[in-house]
Amino acid sequence: MKFKPSPKNGGVLVELSPQESQLPGGQPFAEFHIKKILVPVDFSNCSKKALMYAIPFAKQFDATIMVVHIAAYCVQPSEMVVADAQLLEANLSTLNNLVREISGTAQVEARVRVGNPASEIVELARESQTDLIIISTHGKSGLMHVFMGSTAERVVRHAPCPVLVVREREHEFISGRPDSFNPAI
Repeated sequence: MKFKPSPKNGGVLVELSPQESQLPGGQPFAEFHIKKILVPVDFSNCSKKALMYAIPFAKQFDATIMVVHIAAYCVQPSEMVVADAQLLEANLSTLNNLVREISGTAQVEARVRVGNPASEIVELARESQTDLIIISTHGKSGLMHVFMGSTAERVVRHAPCPVLVVREREHEFISGRPDSFNPAI
């Protein structure tokens, strides 16, 4: 083990030889065991970007991607109207097309549920014993955030597992662009 001053920030660099697998007195690092990845999609480019992030994770850990679309219910004066059968059928068709695009890259399941998106995502994660949720956020702020809230924020607060939040605009660590969805990463 060698200690050297860092030329950039005045810190210290620690170099480990190949025989040294850990820092002195430390415990070996735990391994990740990710078998199920939940990816909520609303068919926006941002949610497709979250799906693009899920594919390399699924490949690396030989995990299954569960893609879910939540058909949000809407409340009208004095009655609650659930999305009708045609809308659910259209959502399922769109979801199945998306799943077909990525089916050669990883094991994929598709689900459509009706209800409050954040609550349904958290409940599905519990039911399916999800190991990781990869969710997108549109980054709304100000009054739009106050009135609409953030599904991603609620999921992070209540999820039974770790959550990776993919923002619409950020430094990327994957190749490809969501507006030209290309699942063969």
